[in-house]
Amino acid sequence: MAKPNRRVLPTIIGVSVVTTLAANVTVLVVRGGDEPVGTPAAAEQRARYVAASGAMSVSPTAVAPLGKRLEPHVMVAAPSTLPADVVQKVRGAKGVKGVEVVDAVQGVVAGKQVGLMGVNPSTFRNYTPKPTAKSDSLWRNVASGDVAISFTMGSDGGVELGSQVPVGGKRRQSPMRVGAYATMGIGDVDAVISHSTAKALGMPTGNAMLISVPKAEPKAFIKKLRKVLPKSAKAVAVNPEIDFPETGEVPEANANGQVMTAQQVRTVIKAAYTRLGWPYVWGGESEAEGGYDCSGLMQYAFAKAGIRLPRVAADQARTGWVIPYGKAEPGDMLIWANDPTAPGYISHIALYLGEGKMIAAPRRGTVVQVQNVYTRNMRGAVRVSPRHVSSMNR
Repeated sequence: MAKPNRRVLPTIIGVSVVTTLAANVTVLVVRGGDEPVGTPAAAEQRARYVAASGAMSVSPTAVAPLGKRLEPHVMVAAPSTLPADVVQKVRGAKGVKGVEVVDAVQGVVAGKQVGLMGVNPSTFRNYTPKPTAKSDSLWRNVASGDVAISFTMGSDGGVELGSQVPVGGKRRQSPMRVGAYATMGIGDVDAVISHSTAKALGMPTGNAMLISVPKAEPKAFIKKLRKVLPKSAKAVAVNPEIDFPETGEVPEANANGQVMTAQQVRTVIKAAYTRLGWPYVWGGESEAEGGYDCSGLMQYAFAKAGIRLPRVAADQARTGWVIPYGKAEPGDMLIWANDPTAPGYISHIALYLGEGKMIAAPRRGTVVQVQNVYTRNMRGAVRVSPRHVSSMNR
């Protein structure tokens, strides 16, 4: 059986070096943060995740200072370069505050298949989470030819900061230094390089764009957008919203598919127990990969109850109602924001068993196990809605 991808990135078309990333999956952007990024502690923390840049040939002025930060709300991707007139029309559309053109593919970094973007460091930084956006040295490293990878790929995937790793496609790869751990806040994108580096690899040029349209409803905007996009292009909402209900809003268990039945809960928990002892493998979601990561374990267990969860923890957190941990019941998922490079981003998830216990795939070097629940960086529990999951998969 073929090894499944870590994250389901359906392809649009094959190209000579890498496979184009299809923007037909929901992507996320991070909002907010736990600590003001201007504090000395925050600056010191950012520095720990950026490789030394003293030996790099790029001057301090090679990357423009951070400008006005813009939140991306819609992502468009196509198999090849987006026509210039199309990009111009989108820039001029009513309500659009910014458009950032990028190169977007499904590539291979350090032997792992990930979403990979080629960007202009001077302008793309404005569309990233605050800690990432503010780091001048991070973007100078990217401009010099380094690859910046997500914090989870580094810490849980075992890709060391400052190490040399192969980057490219399945057939052709080039060695690059890991210049930073820097989550970009876009689900399914774990690595970023510069436009020039992407061109050298043979990636398609300018085949995707991020659009900031703060006052528009994304679905309505996308409907209008499709009238000007090439037929091969796809557009999706970059949706950071998680449903935090008012007290008492969560439906009862007999609410016709809005929440899981008792039988589904038992099936999910039983399935998770069958994975006990399997190694933590970043990107793992089946026996074929030799183990599971946290969201891969959730995907496996819920699939046994007929519930097809999205692949990553940040998306899984949007599959129902987020409630306080004190109201969690067996079968709920517990969520944490542990990524210091993107405060607030949901980066870890586990299955609640009740009585302060959970089943989790904790981190690299561990196995799937029953743990005591801990609340540091916890953001609550998710009461999964099969009806909502079904609508996400349409």
